[in-house]
Amino acid sequence: MLNTAIIGMGNWGRTLVNSVQGRNGAGIRFVAGTTGTLDKARDYAAEKGIRLHASYADVLADPQVQAVALASPHGIHSEQVIQAAAAGKHVFVEKPFTLTKASAEAAVAACVKAGVVMALGHNRRFLPAVAEMKAMLADGRIGTLLHVEAQFSGPGALNYKPGMWRADRAESPLGGMGGMGIHMVDMIIHLAGPFRDVRVLSHAKVSTTIDDTTAMLAMLESGATCTFATLALAPRLWRVALFGTAGWVALHGHENLTYCALNGAPETQTFPVTDIEHAELEAFAAAVAGGPAYPLPLDEAVHGVSVYETMIQAAASGSAYAVA
Repeated sequence: MLNTAIIGMGNWGRTLVNSVQGRNGAGIRFVAGTTGTLDKARDYAAEKGIRLHASYADVLADPQVQAVALASPHGIHSEQVIQAAAAGKHVFVEKPFTLTKASAEAAVAACVKAGVVMALGHNRRFLPAVAEMKAMLADGRIGTLLHVEAQFSGPGALNYKPGMWRADRAESPLGGMGGMGIHMVDMIIHLAGPFRDVRVLSHAKVSTTIDDTTAMLAMLESGATCTFATLALAPRLWRVALFGTAGWVALHGHENLTYCALNGAPETQTFPVTDIEHAELEAFAAAVAGGPAYPLPLDEAVHGVSVYETMIQAAASGSAYAVA
């Protein structure tokens, strides 16, 4: 059993804890933790059997803690990962991993040097429907991949208020990218390979805190094109679609996968609901125990950050041409 500390006990930190705490077979349990406002977490921590520490340094000094799960502001992830590695603690880190390629590389290097496992929380990699999409690409049902379409949007920014870290443009550049869109960037990398270049438009059409509308046009290393959007003030939507010379496939939500072969009719398959937070933490614990490697290679984790950083730069450059 991997004794783990939760760092950050807001909504998402609690989601991670709830996915495994008291459940048999996960191979991981939360025994300690810390958060920005300890008083808000005392009742929850007591209910879950989590020993609260006053600081992150105190968590790392706890000899019972073998690993940390970071559900903290992403601007401090790199520093926290490096500190955990120096203390010999394995690290599960929520997305976005970091905000710059250089800081992501530094965090990875620290973990490799210390010989600790680092896992990045892109939980949609654990969806059975996504595994089926990978299989379709591998066995030829899609043919040569020509284009990827993706969107991950939701209404989260409705709840952002001044003073919240997610409402800080420094922590949430490109609006919905930090909470949602970065997941889809990882999904595109996972399914279709690395990015070659990006063009980005991002602005606050309605929001008074962060950008609410972000759209990207990209070229992948394979030569396939990609269009992507993330909206922070819209009804929730998760969709990724692959278009090839032999067929297309589209995942709507996490379970509904529609495939259409060349000259065929669309057919939809519904997959069972999967607890993807449980799955990712279970995979992290298994990797620490010497089992299969965590199914998100570290070079892909760094590349995802590099894409995000490049998107920020592309949006800031404002390279757009007026239509005559």
